[in-house]
Amino acid sequence: MVVVADSTAIAAKAERMHKCSAVITAALGRLLTATSMMGILLKGKDDSITVKINGGGPAGTVMAVSDSAGNVRGYASNPIVEIPPRPDGKLNVGGAIGTQGLLNVMRDTGGAQPYIGCTTILSGEIAEEITKYYADSEQVPTVCALGVLVNPDLTVRVAGGFLLQLLPFCPDDVIDRVESNIASLKPMTTMLDSGMTPENICEQVLQGFEYEILEEYKPEYRCNCSRQRVERAFYTMKPEDLLSLPDETGMTEVCCRFCNKVYHFTKDELKALSKNKNL
Repeated sequence: MVVVADSTAIAAKAERMHKCSAVITAALGRLLTATSMMGILLKGKDDSITVKINGGGPAGTVMAVSDSAGNVRGYASNPIVEIPPRPDGKLNVGGAIGTQGLLNVMRDTGGAQPYIGCTTILSGEIAEEITKYYADSEQVPTVCALGVLVNPDLTVRVAGGFLLQLLPFCPDDVIDRVESNIASLKPMTTMLDSGMTPENICEQVLQGFEYEILEEYKPEYRCNCSRQRVERAFYTMKPEDLLSLPDETGMTEVCCRFCNKVYHFTKDELKALSKNKNL
């Protein structure tokens, strides 16, 4: 089973919203891509998946959330990080993420409790950590490849990835052929930058096999924040804490971490919310 994504538009919108440095654009873009593909693997229409990584590096927490159609949103707690590139000249995503921490995955399928899995971080490279997560936490042999190519002006040139998983009782000769195909692949960004489509890349990954395209998606960077959601969050607070929020001007400002949209509430509005809460 293979999922292939051209996530250039998603990563580009994330860069515009969060105004990231190059290495954080690469890190966030990769995590958004992986999470979008993981979201597409969800079975329920209203299911969602959250992937969070924090390895103790200067990027802090990098997080992404996807629905079952691959629509995704995310953020890095420290969007501006400047560190030297790797010895091969590539952006040092692993150095920005760090290696002392956890990758957490939460799948919300509508049950009483969401599924939560986590694995320790080894390299900080997003694709390697996703591969390790599936092997350790879900016992599913997986190959994940991700890439984000950042222009000198910090915009995104291309971004994408693929997620390949072996189904139960996969024959050894199939495994050998898949491994050979993957070993011969060019980097994800090279393939996308040369004009290859997700279907073209799928053909390369599954060269020598007959395959069927089951579904196609057009996921977007999409935030589902709203004033009503903020109000529902206020309802979870104690009335005295809610009334203590306004500043000296009598206003409270709430900013969405996923899209940077700002919501303003007056002291009177918070007072009305606190009374409704008591009812």
